[in-house]
Amino acid sequence: MADSRSTAFMSYAHIDDRLNRGYLTEFCECLSGEVCLHLGEEFPIFMDRKDIKWGDSWKKRIEESIDGTTFLIPIISPGFFKSQNCRNELNLFLERERELERDDLILPIYLIDTPLLNDKIKKNQDKLAQTIASRQYADWRGLRFEDLGSGAVRRELSKLAAHIRNALDSMPPSSRDHEPAVETPAPVHHETRPYIDASENKVEERPRPEMPTVVVDQWHRGDYTTISQAIKEADPGSRILVHSGIYDEGLVLDKPLEIVGDGNLGDVVVRAEGKDAILFKAARGRVTNLVLQQIGGGNYYGVDIQQGLLEIEGCDISSSSLACVAIHGKAVPKLRGNKIHDGKNVGIYVYESGQGLIENNEIFGNVLSGIEIIEAGNPIVRGNMIHDGSCGLNIHKNGQGLIEDNDIFGNTLTGIEIKKAGNPTVRGNRINKNAYNAVYIHDKGAGIIENNDLRNNKKGAWDISSDSKNLVKRSGNQE
Repeated sequence: MADSRSTAFMSYAHIDDRLNRGYLTEFCECLSGEVCLHLGEEFPIFMDRKDIKWGDSWKKRIEESIDGTTFLIPIISPGFFKSQNCRNELNLFLERERELERDDLILPIYLIDTPLLNDKIKKNQDKLAQTIASRQYADWRGLRFEDLGSGAVRRELSKLAAHIRNALDSMPPSSRDHEPAVETPAPVHHETRPYIDASENKVEERPRPEMPTVVVDQWHRGDYTTISQAIKEADPGSRILVHSGIYDEGLVLDKPLEIVGDGNLGDVVVRAEGKDAILFKAARGRVTNLVLQQIGGGNYYGVDIQQGLLEIEGCDISSSSLACVAIHGKAVPKLRGNKIHDGKNVGIYVYESGQGLIENNEIFGNVLSGIEIIEAGNPIVRGNMIHDGSCGLNIHKNGQGLIEDNDIFGNTLTGIEIKKAGNPTVRGNRINKNAYNAVYIHDKGAGIIENNDLRNNKKGAWDISSDSKNLVKRSGNQE
């Protein structure tokens, strides 16, 4: 079995990631996680855009990383063969393979159709193209148009992960045990990890490298006085620490960054008029401990998540315009432990195939629904308190979702309304003390409604129209 130092290096043309809206960055994260599931331990994949700190020697860092890498994952496209950097990386790893007397440690991913591989004369004039063509590759030319969370993509990721696991299992110990450890990026908190001294069998604590951090302070005691300027100037992968103050600006996050409010919740307020408090259009990001207010001036959201994986944790979000939070464009955010309230529209609006995890939030006081899901939106909604709006959840127009273990109460209409081809799974929730029914299903709404507590609603547990009754499965509910 692989030791904890087994890792991989992803070689790709940066233009392929940039023009595919961060697809390769997200792919790297997904594959790393899938291999971790197959191995039962972490499997970092080195990706130079996110793992090389500003100021590092690019060539030296790449060569050191490849030297300590078990696998090379080249992302094949026309841009790959036109990039001298990609060619150098492939040559370095071919030399490593020869030293180890292996031929299964380069795992090409064929992402974009490449004429060089299809033209026999041109291919025979390019040794690296010949090498790639001779290898077994994973064909993602069609899959790259699929959501990375889809079943078809996840099955292919599982096949890749199994190949890596099997190759590691067949690797002689002598070829792994003495490889230098590859440093992986530091997490948000400055934790330590054990360092094993093989010569003396001792375990010591080695600090992780610090994440690059810039400071925003309105008293000119940091690097910048506005958050927007810090975002513009910061290198991808940096953390922006914001000191107390009211920041009248809308933030556009278009690169992987972490924004952290210093002090207690409420010390840092981002207040936006005529724009979103946060517009997110990067592959990854994290925002924590901020008050985010959209205070009007047009049709804008508190937080507009257009793509990628944005983690929002421990924030206070409100909106005097549209929804407090919008999730769309196949975005897969994680919203945990936030207060999402007093939206002039809905609390959280999931549409246009938006997904993600909405967990352990308090969602209250919104003029319309606490959460609205439409247009193939399919989030996981778990462990939230959703109360004191007009409706807890409104799911319609082909909206889906797993609605599980929530407390839905005190709404002026119904707890959950499902209509017009809405089709969620509603399981293990407590839907009580709403002014109408616990569950209202009509206009060909559908779903699985099981093991919920539907007691103590003013007009009873159910209101299901005749055109919806045959589309609803009910079981195990307390009424």
